[in-house]
Amino acid sequence: MLVLSSFFKQVIKLWHAADLALIGQRRERRMRMLASLVLLLIGSLWGTVFTLRGAWGIALLDLLLILCGVGVFILTLRNRVRLANLLLFGVIILIIVGITLVLDPYSTAAPRATHLYLLPLAVAALMAFRDEPLWMRYGVTLLCLGLFTVLASSSWSPTSAYVLPDEVRVSGTWVQSIAAMLMLFVLLHILQSDAAERSMLDRDLQAALREQQFVVHYQPQVDCAGKVTGAEALIRWQHPQRGLIAPAEFIEHAEKTGMIIPIGQWVLEQVARQLHLWRTQPLFADIALAVNISQKQFRQPSFVADILRLLDEHAIDARRLDLELTETLIVQDIEDLLSKMAALVERGVCFSMDDFGTGFSSFSHLKRLPLNTLKIDRSFICDVLTDRSSEAIVRTVISLAQSLGMTVIAEGVENEAQQQFLQNHGCTQFQGYFFSKALPLEEFKAFVAQHNA
Repeated sequence: MLVLSSFFKQVIKLWHAADLALIGQRRERRMRMLASLVLLLIGSLWGTVFTLRGAWGIALLDLLLILCGVGVFILTLRNRVRLANLLLFGVIILIIVGITLVLDPYSTAAPRATHLYLLPLAVAALMAFRDEPLWMRYGVTLLCLGLFTVLASSSWSPTSAYVLPDEVRVSGTWVQSIAAMLMLFVLLHILQSDAAERSMLDRDLQAALREQQFVVHYQPQVDCAGKVTGAEALIRWQHPQRGLIAPAEFIEHAEKTGMIIPIGQWVLEQVARQLHLWRTQPLFADIALAVNISQKQFRQPSFVADILRLLDEHAIDARRLDLELTETLIVQDIEDLLSKMAALVERGVCFSMDDFGTGFSSFSHLKRLPLNTLKIDRSFICDVLTDRSSEAIVRTVISLAQSLGMTVIAEGVENEAQQQFLQNHGCTQFQGYFFSKALPLEEFKAFVAQHNA
C-alpha cells in the first residue's frame, strides 16, 4: 500500500509539473473544435425547424451558425488562432443578441434569459484572447458585459413576429438560467486553474535558473568533408522529476512572461565560458558557437554592453560567437537593429539569419544588415527532393547568399541525397540529424575529436 501511495503521489506530481503551456494550447484547440461542432449541430437542428415553419429570418441566423462552425473548424486546423477566435466570438455575440431581441423579449410572464450567456462568454474571451494585445482581450470581454447590461436593462424588441409563446419562455428561462450559470462556473474554474498552472510553470522556470537545472547541448555544423566547423547551442531543461525537456515545451512561455531574458543571458554565459576553455585547445580553437537571440533579449537597452562584457570577461575571440536572429526581429525596428549589430560587428561578432525564407524580411533589409550567414529553414530542406517550389527556393537562397558574400547553412539535413543536392548547388555547410542530433558537451567533444582529428 505504501508503494502504491508513493507511486500515485509521484504520478500526481508529474501531472502537475507537465508542460502547462502546451497543455493549455491543446485544450484551447480542442475547445474551439468542439465549439465549431456544437455550432454546426445547433445551426442544423434549429435551421431545419424554423425552415419548416417558414421563419426565414431565424433560419438565416441558423445558417450563419453553420457557416461559422465550418469557418472556425477550418481556421483551427490551419492554426489561425486569432481569426478563429474572432469569428467564433463575433458570430456567437451576434446570435445571442439577435435571439434575445427577436425571440426572447421581456414580458410580465417571463423575463429575458438568453442574454445570460454573455456572462460566460465574457470569461471565455479572457482565456481565448489571453495572448492577444490587451485592447483585444479586454475589448471583447467588455463588449460582452456591456451588451449584457443593455439587454438586462431594456425590454425593447424590433419585432414581435417571432416571439416565442410565454408558456415556452417560462420553462426556457429556468433552463437557460441554470445552463448559463453552470457554464459560468465551469469557465471560472478553468480560468482559475489555468492561472495556477501558469504560476506553477513560472515558479518552476525560476527554480530552474536558480538551481542551474538548464543545460546546453551542441548540434554540430559540418562542411562538405564532414569536418565540424561550428555548432548551434541549444538549451535543454534537466527537470528533477520529468527528465530532459526540449525547448519547444517552455521557451514560448518564457517569451511571453519575459523569463526568456535571464534564460537567454544564461545561455550566452555558458557559451562564452566554453569558448574561453577551447581557445587554447587546437582541436576546438576554430569551432564557432551559434546562439539564438530572442526579440525581447535583443531589444534590451543593455544588450550590446552585455555581449561586450562577456567578450572582455572571458577573453574570447569574437569571431567564434555567432548570434542568430530571426526574420521577425528584423521587421520590428530596423534602425535599432542596425545600430546594435554595427557596434558588435565592429568587435568581430558574427550574425546569422535563422530560418531564412519563413519570415517577412525584404531584400532591402537583407542588403543593409551585416550578416555573415543565412540558414535555410528545415521546412524547405525536407521537401527539396520532391517539391519544385522548395527546390527553387533553396537554389535561390544559395545563389543570393553567394552574391552577397555570405555563408549558407542548410538546417534539417536528414539524408545523403539532400546533402548531395545542396552541395551540387553550392551549399557547403550543413546541420541536421544526418550528421548528428544536438549532443551533450562531452559527446559533442568526442564527435569533434572523431571528425576533425
